[in-house]
Amino acid sequence: MKLAKDHIDIGLFSNRRDAQLAFWQDEVGLPYDHLGKLGGGMQQHRHHMNGSILKMNHARDPLPAAPPSAITELLIARDIDRPHHLLDPDGNRVTLVHKGCEGVTGIGVVLRVNDRAATDHFYRHVMQLESPRDGVYRCGDSLLIVAAQGKVERCDEWRAPGYRYFTVQVWDCLAEHQAILDRGGTEGRAPIVLGDTVRYSFVRDPDGTFIEISQRASLTGGQL
Repeated sequence: MKLAKDHIDIGLFSNRRDAQLAFWQDEVGLPYDHLGKLGGGMQQHRHHMNGSILKMNHARDPLPAAPPSAITELLIARDIDRPHHLLDPDGNRVTLVHKGCEGVTGIGVVLRVNDRAATDHFYRHVMQLESPRDGVYRCGDSLLIVAAQGKVERCDEWRAPGYRYFTVQVWDCLAEHQAILDRGGTEGRAPIVLGDTVRYSFVRDPDGTFIEISQRASLTGGQL
């Protein structure tokens, strides 16, 4: 893929806006970027994270009950000596790690998967990511890390509590989305345009994890 940014972003959904904002800003120490309105009572609170963006999506209405996604933990590199394990107000796991821990220099997204072989094929061949070692996939300076193989219940609702998706920023959403499907990927949502801000789509990995393919005008400098 032709990346427009060397960092992946991660999105979570919550009904607990004030508690989540206090956690990510005060306890984790992420600088606030800006608020984006998603419609349907959804607001996206964006935070800077070593070049990546933490998207805390607040839902006005109660979120539907859903099984957890395959994303089990977020690792954030810091200038520290030892790991600092945290839980956000909804119980999502966050660990601050020293730079270089597990190869993480920016962020790491930790996954539990049903089938390591299927996951490996998807991320290396369908998504075309480099694999520096078994079970680890690099997208720019961000890592996807398969930490365990175990039961992951597929969930077709991406707007549900917890970590639900990660974002890859590309130069051409239409081209990359189609290329992923041509290589055997599964569509999660066809490309759409949000105002003059972004064209985005979703594809899904073998466990149903939603992956946003985003062409953001502020990064590409072109028309959508």
